[in-house]
Amino acid sequence: MKPSLTPEEKKLLKIRKERKSRKPVFLRYLWWKFPKFKNQYAWRKPKGNDNKMRLHWKGYPAVVSIGYGAPKEVRGLHPSGFEPVIVYNAKELEKIDPRKQAIYIAHTVGLKKRLEIIKKAQELGIRVLNGGEQ
Repeated sequence: MKPSLTPEEKKLLKIRKERKSRKPVFLRYLWWKFPKFKNQYAWRKPKGNDNKMRLHWKGYPAVVSIGYGAPKEVRGLHPSGFEPVIVYNAKELEKIDPRKQAIYIAHTVGLKKRLEIIKKAQELGIRVLNGGEQ
């Protein structure tokens, strides 16, 4: 089942995808200098009076700012256009609107209950985003 999106929302999803492809990878300041910064993608806001990255000097990584954000109407939506909802048991599927929402099965759910949720979701026509092959 496809989500019930307006033409405006479809356009905004395309805009979000295009913007995201041009967005730089935000790197932690001085990640190249100190071995203790093992994960260079662990963003920390640059602080300090003379911080070159905070001052947006040429040659330093890009800084996170509001201009890189997605349009408000499609923020948080799955790329398919559905609003993702985390589900822990089959009973929670009754609250889901299959035209607008799709489900993620929580990672703490075991195999027995996971299969039960997938079966009920198929009966109700709800899309499972992390259900594997269906």
